[in-house]
Amino acid sequence: MRKTIGAVCAFLGAFLVIVAILAQTWAAGELKKTPLDVDSVTRLSGDAVQYTAAGISPFRVKATSTTKADSEKSDDDVVVFAGSTCLVKDANDVGDCVSAEDPLNRLLSAGFEDFATDRRSAEAVNDPKYLPADAEEREGLINKWPFDAEKKTYTYWIGPGSTEATYDRTEEVDGLETYVYHVETEPAPITIAEGLEGTYQETTDLWIEPRTGQIVDQVSEQVRTANGQPFLTLNLSFTDEQVAENVDDIGGDADLLKLVTSTVPLIGYLVGIPLLIIGIALLLLNRRQPPSAKDRARESELAKA
Repeated sequence: MRKTIGAVCAFLGAFLVIVAILAQTWAAGELKKTPLDVDSVTRLSGDAVQYTAAGISPFRVKATSTTKADSEKSDDDVVVFAGSTCLVKDANDVGDCVSAEDPLNRLLSAGFEDFATDRRSAEAVNDPKYLPADAEEREGLINKWPFDAEKKTYTYWIGPGSTEATYDRTEEVDGLETYVYHVETEPAPITIAEGLEGTYQETTDLWIEPRTGQIVDQVSEQVRTANGQPFLTLNLSFTDEQVAENVDDIGGDADLLKLVTSTVPLIGYLVGIPLLIIGIALLLLNRRQPPSAKDRARESELAKA
């Protein structure tokens, strides 16, 4: 009986320890990679003021950003994205976007972009192996933070260039703990419209779930000038529905990561190591235990036979 119990304890203990090691190494490495099936739509809303020769015009706006991973161009180390953005005046039941020929002139800006990032660090990748020849070269983080984000300053691509995203504080969003990073850009030259050059400046706060590095919420103030004069100011943030969706989805991803990388290894070591020790001890004791009188008698009878 002691031998059987020892073998069972040793087996279970070794199994739990192996599971803990695999969870910390192989499983964690696989989970802490940007997936290749990203297909997301992010919606923002806010207020804008446009400055024209006819005067100052305030109105509501909404923006839609789509990001889709290209699994065929991506590989084990790099994920390639196709993205689009559309900013419109929120009037007359406008959809996510309208054409440049919209009779109500609701389109403010629209664009498409191709970019690639490292699946682990989330840093921009500019290798032509993954991107078209005319793709804009980027630097820093683009659409997420790295897994296990730290309370430090990161290089972040925003607007027409890169700048610093500085850790500001820790804050809960609907019960989900996030790190808030503050971003301020210097005025950068942009083309506002055909034949119209100007500058772009942005101040943004981003709420990042640190375990997954995903963006939970974002609040931005954008200022665009033309010919040295104010042209358009924007105050945009994720919609309440978008934030609620993010909290639910990202919170689930964070819980899974915590389960695999923290809870499973902890239980595996706390339970597995004692079981392994007990099992080995019982097996050793069983080998050292002298034979009983019944066993000696049986051995004697076998010897005489």
